[in-house]
This record gives sequence, C-alpha cells and structure tokens, in this order.
Amino acid sequence: MKNKYLILFTLLQLAPFFGMGQTSVMSFNIRYDNLKDYENWWGYRKSSVVELFDHYSPEIIGIQEGHHHQVKYIEEGLPDYGYIGAGRDDGETKGEYAAIFYRKEQLKLLSSKPYWLSETPEKVSIGWDASMERIVTFGEFLDKKTNEKLFVFNCHFDHLGPKSREKSADLILKIIREKNIENGKLIVMGDFNSLPESEPIKIFKSQLEDAYEIGLNEPYGPSGTFNGFNLDRQIRKRIDYILTKNIEVIQHTIIDDRRANNLFISDHLPVMVKIK
Repeated sequence: MKNKYLILFTLLQLAPFFGMGQTSVMSFNIRYDNLKDYENWWGYRKSSVVELFDHYSPEIIGIQEGHHHQVKYIEEGLPDYGYIGAGRDDGETKGEYAAIFYRKEQLKLLSSKPYWLSETPEKVSIGWDASMERIVTFGEFLDKKTNEKLFVFNCHFDHLGPKSREKSADLILKIIREKNIENGKLIVMGDFNSLPESEPIKIFKSQLEDAYEIGLNEPYGPSGTFNGFNLDRQIRKRIDYILTKNIEVIQHTIIDDRRANNLFISDHLPVMVKIK
C-alpha cells in the first residue's frame, strides 16, 4: 500500500510534464513556391507541410516565406486553426507572409497587426540595408483554459543586410515596450537569419530568453535549422528561433522529419517548444 501511494504521489508531481497545462509553439520557414526548386518544389512538398503541422498539432504555428496561395492551402488543411498575417509587399495579399496560425479551440484572438522591419514600421517599406521588404506579425491571444494573455511576434529578418537584422531586433523590443507588455507572456519567433553568437541575437537576449538554452529538458534534435535542401550537409547552422519571456520552457525540439522519399520538407527545419 505504501508503494501504491508513493507511485501516485510521484505521478501527481510529474503530471505537468506529461501534457497537463502545456502549450506547443512551432516556427517553420516553409520555403516560398519556387519552380526552380525542382524536386523540392512546393507542389511536391505542400502535403507534407500540412501533415507535419497536423501530426504535432501545436497550438501556435509561425510560418515564414508563405505566399498567399500557400497560406490558404495550409488554412484549408488545418480547419481547427485560424490565422493572422499579411503579404509584406502591399500589406494585403502580395508577397511573403509571416503568418501566425492558432488553434481556435484553445486560443481567442484579441488583436493583431503587421509591422514592417524598417524606420517606418506602420507602412509598407524597406528598412536600413535590407534587400527587400521584411515583416513581423503581432498577435495578442487569450488562452481560454487559463484566461491568460499570450503575446506573439513572428518575424523574418533580411538575409543580406546586417544593419537591418540588428535594427529589426531593436525595433521589436521597442514595440514590446510601447505596448507595455514586458511583464506579459511573450514569444518572439521566426527566421532571424542570424547565428546564436551574432549581434541581433545578443540584442534580443538583453530582454528575452532563447528557448534552446532554458528548457527543463535538454534540447532535442539537430543543433542547426538550415539544411538548404542538401541531404549531405551536416545541419549545424541555427538561424531559426523561439525566444520567450515570463514563460517556463519544458522542451525545445528541432524537428528533422522527412518526406516519404527522404527529401526535406523545406530548406529549414521546424523549431518547436513545449511551454507550461
């Protein structure tokens, strides 16, 4: 009898780590629809993208590089999710989205807004030394189970402009301060095109935490996120992140799932964290 109660007590202590009170968040650069990707073209990969989302079923998904028809394909394949976001070229449907999908059963959307990563974030614009328009999508959600708010930013930083990447990190921290949400539960995720020791990540980490470093469990999966569709490359380049504040991270995972033919689902790997 003593052992029975000891086991019960242990299970109760460990319950939070077996799915109770957990939320999953995923960031995934799905790669834009480019016919020159040949065997890695979106038309061949798109069902695998939706199957991956459906399999892991995170409550929040941030995608990068999706064009309007790609976003709509994902929306149609995930009927339990809503989404927010806009095309970066016109603030409507033109150009790549940094969309946020959210599970409607658990999360209620309270507000959302796109910002351009530039000196004029309220309007369509190219910032600093960036090669093109870059965007961040903000969403304010209410967790229906806990009645707590969750503030989410999903970003895609420029791949060429180092000043743009640094200023983009500064801008997002500035928006957080202006919204007066520093003390709330914050998630900033996306493709930052920046390595962990780079200046943009240092700027972020002055106010936020890298989920890769603070999980209660060891990070799982490859150390990097960019594969470039190269099956022979060791995946060590980590440029995709989920950063948090005022959130307990249970597990950080970089997912290396493949298509049925063993090709990559995208030229990036998805990043997923379980949070309490």
